[in-house]
Amino acid sequence: MGDSMEVILDAPAIARRVAELGERLCADYRGLTPLFVGMLKGSFVFMADLVRKVDLPLEVDFLALASYGQGTSPGRLRILKDLATEVAGRDVLIVEDICDTGHSLKAALQLIGGRSPASLRTCVLLDKPSRREAEVLLDYVGFEIPDRFVVGYGLDHAEKYRNLPDVVALDSPGDPNRAGIPDRG
Repeated sequence: MGDSMEVILDAPAIARRVAELGERLCADYRGLTPLFVGMLKGSFVFMADLVRKVDLPLEVDFLALASYGQGTSPGRLRILKDLATEVAGRDVLIVEDICDTGHSLKAALQLIGGRSPASLRTCVLLDKPSRREAEVLLDYVGFEIPDRFVVGYGLDHAEKYRNLPDVVALDSPGDPNRAGIPDRG
């Protein structure tokens, strides 16, 4: 039997909210050339859609972090992919798929903040405040969601489901190769 899935946010709702975020970013970054930093791997879908809704000159780069910690507990930071762009004096926006415990985003803020950007803000598609362990400021939030395991729209379970157009709750994460994809009809 496949995993139980429930659509939490459908593709049209996500598209509308991404457009709204793009409008806010255009207003807030007018006259600037911001650097959008996508947190890999999960943010790549959101980042691609978001930058197409920002009608300003901007640059993009990507950062991938991992923890040496055991399981879900935070450990020492390991940089899997560092920025290729110099951030000193730049207006930087970190784009993240989800803020859960906040540890990854806090680490990214500390890392980039230590490189003397002119400004540093965050934009997350999904905020799960009930799971927050690390204090982080979220400047732009797409949606606040309940404490459920979600996949789709770039988010994964064992590297599966990133290609789903919706954000879905995966209530019994098991073998992602046997899970049933929800009927979009």
